[in-house]
Amino acid sequence: MPDPDPLVPDVPALRARLDAVGYLADDALATALLLAVRMRQPILLEGEPGVGKTEAARALAAVLDTPLIRLQCYEGLSSAEALYEWNYPRQLLAIRLAESRGEPLRDADLFTEDYLLPRPLLAAICHPGPRPAVLLIDEVDRADDEFEAFLLELLADAAVTIPELGTRTAVVPPVAVLTSNRTRDLHDALKRRCLYHWIDYPDTARVAAIIRRRVPESAEWLAPRVAHGVARLRARQELTKPPGIAEAIDWAGALHTLGLSVLDADAADRTLGAVLKYAEDLEAVRRAGLDELIDAEAGTDA
Repeated sequence: MPDPDPLVPDVPALRARLDAVGYLADDALATALLLAVRMRQPILLEGEPGVGKTEAARALAAVLDTPLIRLQCYEGLSSAEALYEWNYPRQLLAIRLAESRGEPLRDADLFTEDYLLPRPLLAAICHPGPRPAVLLIDEVDRADDEFEAFLLELLADAAVTIPELGTRTAVVPPVAVLTSNRTRDLHDALKRRCLYHWIDYPDTARVAAIIRRRVPESAEWLAPRVAHGVARLRARQELTKPPGIAEAIDWAGALHTLGLSVLDADAADRTLGAVLKYAEDLEAVRRAGLDELIDAEAGTDA
């Protein structure tokens, strides 16, 4: 096993450093991230949208003081799109320049490092170090089975082959963080290759603490009131998209920006678009009444 990283020697140190960059992690998540760094093994973070999976990777990169290289997955994503592409405009310019000079130009002259445009996966493999890059493969469950199979091979070998240039093997393999909203089941082979951690939606006290970190200029009363209001929204089964932590932060930011001194039904109605993002959800909540979102003990800004 690699020697302990001086930046993350143990779980308490990693928690403290994550906290310092604005990410509140519990012991279980900090342990999973530490193992991913120390064991050089990919980690799969699953959970509902908005629970902080992507932010965990960003925070880890900040703690390690290393680049975050992000690949956003989508349906139809191919290995070529994730690996590299050739700079075709520059190649065409080189062809025309050679023709104007009457100089011969071989195919090999056009497929060199000068014309290579690395995409996220190749960029992570070729990262020179000294610390490993954090490779965020976001929402891998949105990609196709074919891409998942390709990804499994890449994660196992930490190497890719470019037909025109040969094989590129990572000098410092990246810390790979895969995220999934569990819109579909991933293949067992990919899961077996990874460490695994499920990130659940935090309780209201932790949500309030996160809001205070992300909207530090807001009034003291605001964070717990927003956290309770979001918890009540999440309890509604009919919502198309229950709000997550990001929406809680946006809601607190909206209330603070408007200079509101209390979270009442009127304030909630004016800012509801910061926390609910579907017209059907807005209509359902307004129809049911906004009073239930308001904490009975809501206070005012002192």
